[in-house]
Amino acid sequence: MTVSEGLKGLEPLRQTIARHGLDARKALGQHFLLDPAITARITSLAGDLAGQHIVEVGPGPGGLTRALLDSDAASITAVEVDTRAVAIITELAALMPDRLQVVEADAMRRDLTTLCPAPRQIIANLPYNVGTPLLVGWLRQASAWSRLTLMFQQEVAERICAAPGSDHYGRLGVLAQWTCRCGMLMHIPPGAFSPPPKVHSAVVGLIPHAQQPDATLFRAMEQITAAAFGQRRKMLRGALKSVGGEALLTEAGIDGSRRAETLDIAEFDRLARLHARRTAAPA
Repeated sequence: MTVSEGLKGLEPLRQTIARHGLDARKALGQHFLLDPAITARITSLAGDLAGQHIVEVGPGPGGLTRALLDSDAASITAVEVDTRAVAIITELAALMPDRLQVVEADAMRRDLTTLCPAPRQIIANLPYNVGTPLLVGWLRQASAWSRLTLMFQQEVAERICAAPGSDHYGRLGVLAQWTCRCGMLMHIPPGAFSPPPKVHSAVVGLIPHAQQPDATLFRAMEQITAAAFGQRRKMLRGALKSVGGEALLTEAGIDGSRRAETLDIAEFDRLARLHARRTAAPA
């Protein structure tokens, strides 16, 4: 059976949603993407999926899942916390059990790298309320992923891709660009969703760098960026006081009168490496 043959005869998504009584719940950050042209486009933006094992987080009624099944991906693992949506995706999995598995779990509490072999990717329309913490968790293990293709609120997407000195540049952008090559791939208006959110959305592509920080260095970068941007109106000598302040900046060759948004990724990398070295050194 070919991929397309396995999906023949599927009822329209809206009919599936009505049959299961799947109303989008604000508490779960749900906004369902039903347009097959858009889900197909998102799938294509993830590149050549032949031989790739895909994890989809928050599939909801399965619009993006259908597009992924219609691709050349080796397998799709759908991770869903909403029992109502699990029932829908389980129906879909029954049509193509060799390519789609369903995991009922909270992606915030599950190590997704254990669900499928490499090479693996995450492709997902993320729930708005947990998109940022999910991404930070995946960046900690970026070496395990060949690519991440993720939909966020547009404001979050802009923060991920923001350049130094811009209004959106902050902790999230530093962590993302430090570990990955990031790019804005697609903008999606509210009307494409059911129900329409109050904001626009955007798809971001993240391709992990070949060299990744170890866990100690990543923690150091989290500490540096949290301090620097936690008080972003302050000069760095004051904002970074809890992690070394002026002494750390002097060692890094960075003027303490600057502010966090003026530092580029290389300068943050320098600070994080020095901070990791200092905290690891015996007293």
